[in-house]
Amino acid sequence: MAIRNLRYDGDEILRKRSREIEVIDDKIKELAEDMMETMHKWDGLGLAGPQVGVLKRIIVIDLYEDDMQFTLINPVIIKEKGVQNVEEGCLSFPNKFGKVERPKEVVVEALDLDGKKVKLKAKDLLAQALCHEIDHLNGILFTDKVEPGTLEVVKPKEEKK
Repeated sequence: MAIRNLRYDGDEILRKRSREIEVIDDKIKELAEDMMETMHKWDGLGLAGPQVGVLKRIIVIDLYEDDMQFTLINPVIIKEKGVQNVEEGCLSFPNKFGKVERPKEVVVEALDLDGKKVKLKAKDLLAQALCHEIDHLNGILFTDKVEPGTLEVVKPKEEKK
């Protein structure tokens, strides 16, 4: 496993649409492990392929609770319900946060790392994270959805070694 370089605001790859993954091979599994490790290093809740410079439809999410860690290949939101106004940030926009409107509940279909079809019903924080990361796969950034006047820059904490 390896820590991948993050892509940041202004990097054109963040605006591109990711391609479907046709075959889940060892390279994809290694990418998933690297993404999870990279996300953990920076204390993120989610990470999408484009954020590490890979235009493939893969996301990882970890809510740091039991059974709340996911790697999803080719995820698609098939159902949305309700609305929540949430504070959001992004590893590609360090120390920037703003209010975003997201669905309260979603249903997502995807493949797992074994190529099996999975259906994930999510609400609250998990629904928010899924929407945020799937947006990344479509070249949409949270800053595109921030309510006007709510984007703030927060003073960074000391960096992890």
